[in-house]
This record gives sequence, structure tokens and C-alpha cells, in this order.
Amino acid sequence: MNVQRQRRLSILSVMALAGAALLAISAFAQNSAADPADAGVILSIDGPVSPPVADYLAREIKNASDADKGLVIIEIDTPGGLVDSMKTIIKAILASDTPVATYVSPQGARSASAGLYIMYAAHVSAMAPATNTGAATPVEVGGAPSRDDNPLDENPFSEDEQGDPASAGEETENETGDAANEAAGDEESAAEDTAQPSEDEGQAGDKAEPAAAQDEPLSSNDALRAKVINDSVAYIRALAEKRGRNADWAEEAVRDAASVTANEALALGVIDLVAEDIDDLLRQIDGRTVAVASGEKTIATENLILERVEPTFLEQILSFIADPNVAVILMSLATTGIIIEMWNPGSIFPGAVGIICFILGLYAFQVLPFSWLGVSLMIAGAGLILVEAFTPTFGLAGLAGLLVFGFGLFVLFPEGYRVSPGVIASILAVAGGFLALILFAIVGSRSHGPLIGAEAIRRREGVVDEWDGREGWVIIEGERWRARADKPLTPGDRIRVVEVDGLVLVVKQAKAGGLLGALQPKEA
Repeated sequence: MNVQRQRRLSILSVMALAGAALLAISAFAQNSAADPADAGVILSIDGPVSPPVADYLAREIKNASDADKGLVIIEIDTPGGLVDSMKTIIKAILASDTPVATYVSPQGARSASAGLYIMYAAHVSAMAPATNTGAATPVEVGGAPSRDDNPLDENPFSEDEQGDPASAGEETENETGDAANEAAGDEESAAEDTAQPSEDEGQAGDKAEPAAAQDEPLSSNDALRAKVINDSVAYIRALAEKRGRNADWAEEAVRDAASVTANEALALGVIDLVAEDIDDLLRQIDGRTVAVASGEKTIATENLILERVEPTFLEQILSFIADPNVAVILMSLATTGIIIEMWNPGSIFPGAVGIICFILGLYAFQVLPFSWLGVSLMIAGAGLILVEAFTPTFGLAGLAGLLVFGFGLFVLFPEGYRVSPGVIASILAVAGGFLALILFAIVGSRSHGPLIGAEAIRRREGVVDEWDGREGWVIIEGERWRARADKPLTPGDRIRVVEVDGLVLVVKQAKAGGLLGALQPKEA
């Protein structure tokens, strides 16, 4: 028996060792076959470029670079976003040893403002048909730029920097003319027309602009805006020069908010290619050599296996909050909750919800470019609604507050971030229902008559408790009163109060009449 047991144990041991060896060989074969260069990731920007989006992209680009993966594709559909978040993404792209390709998709998407900078920083830039890009003029958080008074329309720094007004004007004309005619596809005529300005034009320009006007300093706001725009122009031109893309049109997109379609961007040299989908993109960039942080690298997509990497749950929540529609809903809930708490102190729950929504709304507003006019109108509308709640005007102040609040929601964000009309209508409907409840409660409180004093008990009904002749005691709403009547009554009779004489009630018998007699008692 011992011998047989030893043989069985020996056989089992050999089988276990053989299985472990096979697993080790299989794992080794898989590891050796899985080349990191054959792996790629797909990331996405769907909405404003915000801090959580920047953290997500920077982290995944670094992970792909550290793993020496073959390609990173960033799908873009954005109206823009914060400059700091944009620069975080661009720094991650420039420091990556893995090629990064940006792809504006799906059809109908856009890559405006910050999205254009990210496209210029990418090693490969592509767009799907029926998409657009551009409009990269910096917009301050808290207000849109002035369109009527742009301190850079005449490039006030060109004369001081160049020292020669005529040469500065010549260079400005050359750059602007070349960029405009490249978009029109007529570079040769542009070169002939703008090569040398005539002497008459130069003299006319000198006469038209006095020396005093040339030395006139900019206001503080204009100087600040000029610094922001010039810094943005230098930043995007540096990216364009590094990637070999059209720097002149990029400057036009920053200064004049120029925007182009996918085909126009390809013709202007803004992007590298137009692709129908991801497969078409991979097919077109296969074999392309790009300059990454560590040197030149050739993109190989024939055996590339792409994996879509999503943001973390917290990043998704924060990105969701940064949506303009969600932001105005949060601020509306905050306003409603705070008003309810002020109208009925001590309810706690509405106030707590209002404060939480207000904090989340402030986070969204620090990411989105909003107008102070819209904020002021929203505050004024909320104030009128609050006036209606405390000093009823039978709906006049409340209706005016709703209209002002709704218009503030409409102009709160600039074009491209505009709140959906359906969301505005829903918010106004909820606020209108809230005001209707307040008005109903007020009207109801005034319709039941006095609640205390002699007037409060007149015309109320009760039951005879004790009676002797024409005097006795009655019970009215749980209270025992002395009463008198013109006719004798018996205990249990229904009575109605017709008058109050000091502490004695003058009553009459109430009889049921008709089918609704129980509800509508009449005098005997």
C-alpha cells in the first residue's frame, strides 16, 4: 500500500510540475509577443477643457509614454476652456515619448479656443469631415471680450518694437495679406500686391497718424488685454513653428477669432489630414515619422491594438458639473433652496441643499467664461422673487423676477456655451410653480377670516350642551360657551353663532336643508 501511495504521489507531483512549466512557458510567450509598441490608447475631450480633463489627459499621456506605447489618440469636441488646464495638456504632449494624434470627431464636432492650441501641439493633427476649428481669442473668466474696442486692431506695439512705422506697416500688411490670400488660394497675387507698398500710401499713412497719437499710452484695461493676446499669439506661434504648421493663420485665429472647416484647415496647413474615422486615421498616419521628446519616431499602426481609457469616476462627475446647463441648474437650485430657507427659517434641508448646490455651481463658474451682466440679472431676478415671497404683490414682482432671471440665464454664457432653451424653460416652470404655491397659500390665509376675537367665532357652528328656557351652554370647536337664543333649544341641537354679546353668544338653531344640508346649514 505504501508503494502504491508513493507512486501516486510521484505521478501527481510530475503532473503538477509539468502544468506549472506549461503555464510559465505560455506566460513567457505572451509577454514576448505583446510588444508595447503595438498598443495604443484613445482619450477624449468632450466638453470644456477643465482641471479634471487636464488631469485625466496628462496622466494617461504620461502612462503611455512610460510604457513606450505606440500611439495616443485624443478625440476632441470642445468649445474651449481654461488656459492653465490647456497648458497642462500641452506640456504633457510635448514631454511625451509616445506620438500623440489629435482627432476632431465625430462629424459635427468642433475644436475651438483651447482645443486649437492642443491640436497645434500634437505630433499629428487630424479632423473628421463636417467639423471646424479656430476662434482662439482669449476670453476672461467673468466676461466676454469687447468686440467694438480691440486695442490690437491696429497693432499699437509694432511701431515701438520695430522703430520704423513704415517698415512695421509693411510687415503687418505682408503677414495679413499672405494669410488672407492663402485662405483664398491666391498666394502669387498676394505676394505681388503686398511686396512693397507705394510711396503715396506711406505718406498718407504718416499724415493720417500724428506723432502725438503714436505716443498715446493705452488704458490699463487695453494694456492688460494687449498683453494677454500678444502672449497667446506668441504661444501658439511657437507651437506652430515646432510642428511646422501655419503660424500666420494661428495668429489670425487668436487676434480675430478666425475659424475654418476641416477642408479649409487642411488647405491652409493647420492640420495634417482629414480622416473619415479612426481606421482611416490609422491608415493615413502609418509610417509617418514625427519628432517626440526623445527624438524622431516612426508611427506603425498595422498591428496596433487600441484601448479606450475613460476618466475616473470623480473626474467624470467634475466634468459633468462643468457643463453650462448643469451649472445653471445648480445655481437655480441654490437660489430656490436659500429663498425657501429664508421664507421658512429652521427647515434646514432646503438651506443645506442650496448651499451645496451653490458651492458646486461656483466650481463650474470658475471653469466657464461667464458674463457679469447675466449674473447681475439672475441676482436681480432672485431678489424680486424673494420680495414676492415676503411682501406679496399678487404675482407682479414674482413674474418680473422670473422674466429677469430667465433673460440672465440666456446671456450668462457667450456663444458656444449658451444654455439650452429647454433647460431655461424648465427652470422657469419650476420657479413659477414655487411662486404659485406661495400665492395660493397667501390667498388661502386671507380667505378664512379672523382666527381670534369676536369676529373669529361669529357664524361658526356648534352643539347645545345644556339648556334651560332661552339660556344655556354650547360647545363650539371644543370650547364651552354661555349662550342665549330667541327659541328654546334642547341638548344635542346644532346651532350657529349670530352675534357676540360680551362673553355670551347669541345663537340660532341650524337645520339641515336639501341634499347638501349637512354641508350648508340654514337658520331655523
